[in-house]
Amino acid sequence: MNDSVIQAPVLSRRGLLKVGLMGSAFLATAGLTASLSGCSASSPASGFAIVRDSDLPFLKAVIAVMLAGAVKPENMPQAITGTLQNLDYSLNHVSPELLKLTVQLFDVLAMAVTRGPLTGVWGSWDNASSEDISHFLERWQNSSLSLLRMGHASVLQLVMMSWYGRPESWAHCGYPGPPKV
Repeated sequence: MNDSVIQAPVLSRRGLLKVGLMGSAFLATAGLTASLSGCSASSPASGFAIVRDSDLPFLKAVIAVMLAGAVKPENMPQAITGTLQNLDYSLNHVSPELLKLTVQLFDVLAMAVTRGPLTGVWGSWDNASSEDISHFLERWQNSSLSLLRMGHASVLQLVMMSWYGRPESWAHCGYPGPPKV
């Protein structure tokens, strides 16, 4: 007679909920700490209404990876700049609560103490390779923590809405543009 023992999962539902709650508490605490301690710059970068200097390395790196294939390499700097301008414009016109959450997300992604463990990018965003950033995006997209999946969706939507709001993006997707009135 075979004596087979069914192994219990290493992480139970209760354990998964605890990990999720601890992760959420960690992210909220890190964002709040960054905001209160002055680690997050509160003044916008030159030429922007909302986007700060501390946000630019992350946003430039992520935009370049997300637009790869849709933009010719020689046009990438202009595409990044235009997308950042649209993103800043959009953030300047969202509700104060949504802006607060977005700024907290950017703070968590800018702080080295949270960036490494949460994203896998241990160095500066300026030095991260395209593969590192793609891995980070995939990691958050497929995370078991809903907070990270929401962060991924937020970054993805912000960048894509900002890019596809630009006329130079329309030809790539076959959109002729809005009707002439």
